[in-house]
Amino acid sequence: MARDVGNTALSEDLVQQEIGHEQQFVDRVYVQLEESARAAQELAAEGQARGRLGHEGGLVERDAMVFQAARRIAQLDAAHEGLVFGRLDMNPELDPEPRYIGRIGLRDANRDSLLIDWRAPAAAVFYQATAAEPQRVVRRRVLRNEGRTVVGVEDELLDDAAWPGEAELPIIGEGALMAQLSRARDRTMHSIVATIQAEQDKAIRAPAKGVVSISGGPGVGKTVVALHRAAYLLYTDRRKYETGGVLVVGPSGVFMNYIARVLPSLGETAVALRSLGEVVDGVRATRHDEPAVAEIKGSARMAEVLRRTARQQVPGSPTEFRIFYRDDVLTLNQGKLSQLRRQLMGGGRRNQQIRRVPQALLDALWRQVRGERGRERGKEAFEDEMLDNATFLDFVHAWWPPLEARTVLGWLVEPELLARVSDGILASDEQALLVKSWGSSGPAGLDLSIDDIPLLDELRYAIGDVPEAAVDERDEELGINVAELMTASDREFATGPGWRPPSYRIDDDPFAHVLVDEAQDLTPMQWRMVGRRGRTASWTIVGDPAQSSWPIPAEAAEARATALEGKVVHEFHLSTNYRNSAEIYEYAAAYAARVGLDADLPTAVRSTGEPPVELVDVPDLEAAVRAEVVRLAGAVSGTVGIVVSVARRGEVNGWLASWPEVAAHAPGAVAAARDAQSVPSGEDRIVVLTGLDTKGLEFDAIVVVRPQEIEDESPTGRATLYVVLTRATQLLTTIS
Repeated sequence: MARDVGNTALSEDLVQQEIGHEQQFVDRVYVQLEESARAAQELAAEGQARGRLGHEGGLVERDAMVFQAARRIAQLDAAHEGLVFGRLDMNPELDPEPRYIGRIGLRDANRDSLLIDWRAPAAAVFYQATAAEPQRVVRRRVLRNEGRTVVGVEDELLDDAAWPGEAELPIIGEGALMAQLSRARDRTMHSIVATIQAEQDKAIRAPAKGVVSISGGPGVGKTVVALHRAAYLLYTDRRKYETGGVLVVGPSGVFMNYIARVLPSLGETAVALRSLGEVVDGVRATRHDEPAVAEIKGSARMAEVLRRTARQQVPGSPTEFRIFYRDDVLTLNQGKLSQLRRQLMGGGRRNQQIRRVPQALLDALWRQVRGERGRERGKEAFEDEMLDNATFLDFVHAWWPPLEARTVLGWLVEPELLARVSDGILASDEQALLVKSWGSSGPAGLDLSIDDIPLLDELRYAIGDVPEAAVDERDEELGINVAELMTASDREFATGPGWRPPSYRIDDDPFAHVLVDEAQDLTPMQWRMVGRRGRTASWTIVGDPAQSSWPIPAEAAEARATALEGKVVHEFHLSTNYRNSAEIYEYAAAYAARVGLDADLPTAVRSTGEPPVELVDVPDLEAAVRAEVVRLAGAVSGTVGIVVSVARRGEVNGWLASWPEVAAHAPGAVAAARDAQSVPSGEDRIVVLTGLDTKGLEFDAIVVVRPQEIEDESPTGRATLYVVLTRATQLLTTIS
């Protein structure tokens, strides 16, 4: 029987009563969580005790028990925030008990289900049920929590006719989705599993194999859907994805900090979160090159330039070798050494040939032995004598040293070498821009940019990993010891600041699933880099072509197709803008139409009555920015972003640090002012960012400083400015 629920929704006493009921259940769940944690700790202690039994069986049991306990403890620790977020009241004649949905699954002391993991099949209806197809759900309730405290509930009545009897079913609030949308944004994206709608859920639970491509305009929830898909895959086939690993690649360190808590809050910690400047093990870059330089480094043409570079003779290495043996003078001139180098390079990657080098040189020298005394002793005696000869060994080490990719990239600071390897590929002015970007320092001094990281990876694959020290008998006979061959600079780089031991060799296939966010921004070289890490993986790819910062879409599309070659693609399109108010998105959409962007325009479902503010021809830019920041910070409870061109960031950071009325809201501003490239603190409420830094982020309010400068600073500046205009959830000001 349908009933009028309007009065119940307006009763404050009823709201508090319902919150109190839910608080009792949440308290019960946290008690069980703590009990489960104690049980896991006891299991770990018991496992350690098994290891002291004095036999191998005890050690095996110890390892298994400690591993399982540690994994459960990590899962329980990660689940504390927002542990219980949903409730389903089903048709009581079919399912009399409410289902509570949470970050993880928990059972009570009787082993009955207390909390359903949000990824479990039994929880799917929480996202899939609609008023048109309620799937036996009468009421869907979302619990809003602060720590362990329930602070609000929001209900949706899906099928009141399925509720028997005359008793009213309370319906509280304006609906879960609208409540979530009106919440203030802080510097960390909160998991919004409770508001995922049916079209999003289809993408989350899509087939595990192949590629899931999620497209849609700004604010449709692409990132959140993709991250929840990663968590869902881990849940459905944990052994596969924990063993192989899940790689999440985002556009910047700022963005990765922003999303860092999403998967851990869902109980998932077996995920590698890396910005494009951190994909290569042991290396981290945080700055972007100027657009003109980034376009060259990102182009697919660089792959051939780097392939040629990897085959060059090591700069400064000897070009000939001469040694006296018995009655003969043995010589390897430049031509012969070049021939030997080509032969060795034909057998595989450069570093992989290190073990073959001494023998190849010995064979070439032995063929020159003509004297009777030398021939009578035989080749084996000749090799033994050469391998004891310091002159020969020094030559081997100098002519074919183990190489790190960073060292080889450093060769390109020499204009002559760069001109030789890029002949017919790069124009002279492009070569000059590259040399300028790297400066005149040696390899160890290269200030790597985000755009350099794919080049480093390309070289790493071209030259191969440095092999482990020789272990077989013949290697020992030849005297090969990679540790001895390492130069001082090689060793310094290998163990320098920021270094991490490589987690895999280049011929490994390290990840079972690869998730790429803001995929429209990847350059061809970045697609090659990410593609190597997912050759046999399943993929989730998120993007919107209209927001692309790469100026040659066809080239990037070809590189993407190569990275995904042979994989079936499942396409999903999201069409509802949950982020922006209708007023803000209409403003951004009008800009996109005015400048000719072929933008995907989702429907904005929320209105605030606050149109964007445009300030033009301001006489004092700093004063105008300051006044707007103060106004917006007072009007919203969440974050305020000040978006500027790259050239203006340091200046505006300095302004922010000098404004006492806003400094309390931006504790990282003073540090950021000292370094214009600083990544803002996760605690800052007011931050200064460039247009590219805002990719994937959202703020309660945005101040865009001199939008024309953002538009003019790169060939894709219009797309970047469109992105900036879609970052605000409540208020937007532009100052021209």
